[in-house]
Amino acid sequence: MHKLITAAGKLMGLSGEQWAPERVVVQTVNPDGSQRLFYRLIGPGDRRILVIQPPENDEAGRQEARAAWNIGSHLYDCGVPVPKVYGFEEESGSLFVEDLGEQRLHDLLQDAPDAERLAWYQQVTAELVRMQIQGVQRFSPTWCWDTPRYDQKLMLERESGYFLQALCREYLNLSFDFDRVESECRLLARRASSAPADFFLHRDFQSRNIMIKEGKVRIIDFQGGRLGPLAYDLASLLIDPYMGLSDSLQQDIRRTYFSQLNALITYDHSRFEQEYHVLALQRNMQILGAFAFLSQQRKKPFFFCFIEPALRSLNSLLANPESADYAALREITSQSLAAIKHLSRE
Repeated sequence: MHKLITAAGKLMGLSGEQWAPERVVVQTVNPDGSQRLFYRLIGPGDRRILVIQPPENDEAGRQEARAAWNIGSHLYDCGVPVPKVYGFEEESGSLFVEDLGEQRLHDLLQDAPDAERLAWYQQVTAELVRMQIQGVQRFSPTWCWDTPRYDQKLMLERESGYFLQALCREYLNLSFDFDRVESECRLLARRASSAPADFFLHRDFQSRNIMIKEGKVRIIDFQGGRLGPLAYDLASLLIDPYMGLSDSLQQDIRRTYFSQLNALITYDHSRFEQEYHVLALQRNMQILGAFAFLSQQRKKPFFFCFIEPALRSLNSLLANPESADYAALREITSQSLAAIKHLSRE
């Protein structure tokens, strides 16, 4: 830790006296689902920096950190309100970034009325549009540690496939016609992949990845960024089970977002609405797969209580007339909802 403290001081341009290791307080920060290690360093004069490390001998973690360094630096230069990235240490995979504190959008608005929520979400969607449009300028897919673009393969393996495997099979041990459900997932993925994927995609844009510092929105956890469609990140924000936004508020935020988007580019509204629906279905299944995995495999009970709200959200999307072709998905979702309610009562 002494070495990290010294490196952090140098990256911030502080001398030994200004950032003496014996005068720096180290706090461990607990992340949500990440395996990464987070340390808050607080030095004299309340100078702060956050150090993020992958687990030891985790090559994928180092690649992820390198992506955070490249993508974060790029977004910051584009005027996107991400934390300032001070540096990346290749050997350890340590990332040194601006400390944004501990207040998340989720914490701020958890019990707030819809009027207050809408006011904040107007600021959030303005920054989302900025990130999607400006963030793609001079963006290099070589920075991505995972995949360079959101595509059908990712949808089938890490979204619908994740949902079916991690939640329906492993967590709930459900019996269902896999071939029939998978056929509908392939149809959904083909439709979702028709949306232009030429914008910056955060891919986990939700209330616990949006910080509030000095009354301003700041965006974190962008290291999974890649090229993708517009509506995905908006869907992530609106169907976010942590917040449980009402249908009417979601509609208001969607209208606000589209108005802000049209101030920068021209995009057909009816096409966007069609893309939003199929991408929201994709995102909803990804959420459920992740929550099941984190609850069961990573032993993080925090996520269990959000599985039922996420299933209700998916059930609602599948009840939409636009989902008429996904009868098997509706059946497995209803089956999952009944099973998770039973588990909640035990």
